[in-house]
Amino acid sequence: MRERVMVVGGGMMGCGIAAIAALAGNSVTVVETSEQARTAGLARVRGLIDELASNGLAERAAAEAAGKAVEFSGDLEKAAAGAFFAIEAIVEDLAAKQAMFQRLDSLLPPDIPIASNTSGLRITEIAALTVHPERTATAHFWFPAHLVPLVEVVMGDGTSRDVAEWIVRTLKSWGKSPVLVKRDLPGQLANRILQAVIREASHIVEIGLASPEDVDTAVKMGMGIRFPAWGPLEHVDAVGVDLCRSVQNTVLPGISDSHEANASFEEMVKAGNLGYKTGRGFYDWSVKDMDGLARKRNEFIWKARAMQRAVLR
Repeated sequence: MRERVMVVGGGMMGCGIAAIAALAGNSVTVVETSEQARTAGLARVRGLIDELASNGLAERAAAEAAGKAVEFSGDLEKAAAGAFFAIEAIVEDLAAKQAMFQRLDSLLPPDIPIASNTSGLRITEIAALTVHPERTATAHFWFPAHLVPLVEVVMGDGTSRDVAEWIVRTLKSWGKSPVLVKRDLPGQLANRILQAVIREASHIVEIGLASPEDVDTAVKMGMGIRFPAWGPLEHVDAVGVDLCRSVQNTVLPGISDSHEANASFEEMVKAGNLGYKTGRGFYDWSVKDMDGLARKRNEFIWKARAMQRAVLR
């Protein structure tokens, strides 16, 4: 009997995916090569499930059952034998993902969907070595996977529409908010929008229009606070397509249309200022608290999701 969700890779994303799948009532096997990683991963998954329950996003009884429904294994073949759905969440490296997809394709019957959590690689290329590319797709969970509802389901050049729609329905049953991306383009869907925002945000800083702090404040306290319930195209219809056409004709000529990363990125990379991991990027992280910022992010998501449930029913 194929009754388990198979997650390949027990890192941050794999553990978040496993937690959500288990909370939806599935038995889950996470495949991880290292015994140390398996032990740490199981504790991480149970911690994520507890976090959701503690913040009102899961019933306590369901959380307790979900914690027991997750197992970690080092045996890929055994895990594949019981899987009705496989999600790959290994290192973001094309060759590694191609090799894993080729192996999963050989282990799983042709009707079992195989999805990749890739954030930037094309599923067409990831599945290039498979015999059955029609059952492959991207299922890109946004970080943190246990909290952010969005999953981008991307169809590759050979993906069956039926398979893609099955993945969308399955993820909806897990409480996620999947979107179907019909073409396998770089950036999928949401990251294309995000990169456009980052391009203009960094351009504003570069030309001295505003500081990084004020750019981030403008996004967080302006458009960002509306986005959970008011998307950009809903905004267009609400204020009028004619008004938005006029605004675009006025504003677009003056914003960045660069096809390359902002020059300030190149300067920071050359200087070794890579952001939080090196202590400095747009901000000085010796005085700015990343752990505190991440806590605030998660707390906001908990509250926003609770409000979304009430408002968007």
